[in-house]
Amino acid sequence: MILSTELDLTLRPMKYPQFFKLYRDSQKNIWTTDELDFSVDFEHLRDRIPEKEAHMIKRLVAFFATADNLVAHNLVLNFYKHVNSPEYRMFLGKQLYDEMLHVETYLLLVDNYIPDMDERKEAFDAYKTIPSVKKKADFCFKYMDSIDQLDKLDADEKKLQFLKNMICFAACVEGLFFFGSFAYVYFLRNKGLLPGLAAATNWIFRDESMHIEGAMQVISVIRQEYPQFFTEMLEAEVRRMMEEAIEVEMNFCEDALAMGVAGISPVLMRQYLEYCADQRLVQMGFQKRYSSKNPFPFMVLQDVQPLTNFFEKRVTEYQKGLSTKKEAIVFDEAF
Repeated sequence: MILSTELDLTLRPMKYPQFFKLYRDSQKNIWTTDELDFSVDFEHLRDRIPEKEAHMIKRLVAFFATADNLVAHNLVLNFYKHVNSPEYRMFLGKQLYDEMLHVETYLLLVDNYIPDMDERKEAFDAYKTIPSVKKKADFCFKYMDSIDQLDKLDADEKKLQFLKNMICFAACVEGLFFFGSFAYVYFLRNKGLLPGLAAATNWIFRDESMHIEGAMQVISVIRQEYPQFFTEMLEAEVRRMMEEAIEVEMNFCEDALAMGVAGISPVLMRQYLEYCADQRLVQMGFQKRYSSKNPFPFMVLQDVQPLTNFFEKRVTEYQKGLSTKKEAIVFDEAF
């Protein structure tokens, strides 16, 4: 069983082929930071970004600076340690690579967006010093620390504790905190601003969506193998967890939009977070809580790959198609 304490290293016969498929699918979205170009972003920050939006961007950068390191920390110490599926551990290996790539991306983002060394230090210390960012980090640490001493999941209460950690990071951290931040980026993209950040976010968005899907599939297996965990009490606790995550993210929103930004508001952001929360609840087999609609048209096509004019821009919006015979590039069908 997937939370068994007897380490399983056998890939044949394959017990969880769905995770191996995810591992293979994740290889189709491979990119490197060498493909990123923040030069136009720098011009926009200098010439086109007003003070109100500049404040929002600084808060975004402060969150991004360490966010993926937090996720990677939990990934290695908890997910990899306790999910007893060699197929899923293969997928986690690719996910860890992704998280390190995101860390490198946000390092480049800080270097390009914040030339002042003291301000850079502030960005990397934000999870300790900027209250709205610290609240998000504290939320993560609370659920990481809650299972820090779990050496083996040798009792149902320990397994349930781990399940709550997985739900927290899949549904709340990656599924709400990150998606909230992506909305600010795509809001700017919709205004024709910061194309470098938008391109990086396109690829990171696809990575994070797959990470969430992987964790949700594990949760689905746990539901099948340990149905006794999925009680009304757990559902109520998950709802409270997500309500807390929304309030933490709204605190960040009110800080990021403190100066007012036309076209986006705390009211709209709360509605969007509620919409995302409902999606996560349904993915886990629970009932919707909010029945909110997506208020942001620019988020509807957030994962559509842009088509590139070969003579104007390097072709980087691609997936690598994997074949037993050769590697091929597979473009969107509309191309």
